[in-house]
Amino acid sequence: MNIGFFEIENWERKLFRKAFPKDKLIFSTGLVKPNKNLEVISIFVNSKIDENLLSKMPKLKLITTRSTGFNHIDLEACKKRKITVCNVPVYGENTVAEHAFALILGLSRKLISCIGGERCFIRKNLRGIDLHGKTLGIMGCGNIGKNAARIGKGFGMKVLVFDLCRIPFLAKKIGFQYVNMERLLKESDIVTIHVPYNKHTHHLINGKKLRLMKKTSFLINTSRGEVVDTLALAKALRSGKLSGAGLDVLEEEGIIFDIEKGIRRRLSGKASKKILAANKSLLQMENVLVTPHNAFNTQEALNRILQTTIKNIKGFKKKRRINVVKHV
Repeated sequence: MNIGFFEIENWERKLFRKAFPKDKLIFSTGLVKPNKNLEVISIFVNSKIDENLLSKMPKLKLITTRSTGFNHIDLEACKKRKITVCNVPVYGENTVAEHAFALILGLSRKLISCIGGERCFIRKNLRGIDLHGKTLGIMGCGNIGKNAARIGKGFGMKVLVFDLCRIPFLAKKIGFQYVNMERLLKESDIVTIHVPYNKHTHHLINGKKLRLMKKTSFLINTSRGEVVDTLALAKALRSGKLSGAGLDVLEEEGIIFDIEKGIRRRLSGKASKKILAANKSLLQMENVLVTPHNAFNTQEALNRILQTTIKNIKGFKKKRRINVVKHV
């Protein structure tokens, strides 16, 4: 088959060549580009798959994204063209949870200020807070959320969980309590988000939800940027209604990535311009810690992603569909 691998690093090529010695492979470190001969493409989250791109790839049969999230792919357009879409549902359940706590510790111990500036050994305005005894609120208790709960308990935190699917056995085993969303937001000192992005979770955290939170609390997001209303978050942080935020993802972060790479991109209307301005303001706030969608990025997690991607493609070739994304 003709298989294209996009947004990959050079070291990954050797692994794919070994896995598919008899196939014709195309490699690119850049975003996906139309190719009329490709039957399979492997992409990452920055490659946007829409109707326009699919119309230029008439032989395409499989899209396998090297991510859990798939909101960068137009599933309706794929369904219409009978293109199978696969993802990597499990790879970083501990990896992303650990990064969430890296953000939490960075905020709670004011690490940005501690290691910034001239690194002088003066502790003025650097007093942090203990995590022990604080309340951790977890929104979404899937594979990542469960690991976040375990880590929170290890720090001696009280853990509250909001999830549409409740598993009493799991709550008892780890030692957390299921609550409704309002109570979680009101009582938590730290709220960490671990929900998938879809039409139901778009702006799940908005101005109304942020007003429920304590003024001393932190918001952590390692899921998808669109789960949080950026304009409302920036406003809450500027007004002191929220103590801080740790963000591995930003709404419309692709625009920022393009700017960093020197790529000019026309913004789609006033909303995009406002979100870009809000993102820029977040990047400049001392009480906001932003990482570049890096929570997944460990060697162990990447190896798991690649192995699952290989299984997805090999399974498809043998007419065994693995990790197929279903419409939400």
